[in-house]
Amino acid sequence: MNVRHVLVLPDRDAAEEVAQEVVDRFGLPEEPQLVRDALAGEDDAEDAQWLVVLEDPRERLDTASLDELAAAYEGWLEAP
Repeated sequence: MNVRHVLVLPDRDAAEEVAQEVVDRFGLPEEPQLVRDALAGEDDAEDAQWLVVLEDPRERLDTASLDELAAAYEGWLEAP
């Protein structure tokens, strides 16, 4: 089973830092995917969240640790 974790961050800088920290902390073989997610109804480019998408095919990433990491950057782990 291929599990995907999505961390929601307030801006690109936070997303890039979290992506690097996830690689360092969990020893991931590849960089997570970063995705810009514009908020519904918002025209301003500044009003966007950034998603860090982690593939976890072996289900070895701890969701509590991921949520704690995202929270440290004013974000959260999206519920599956």
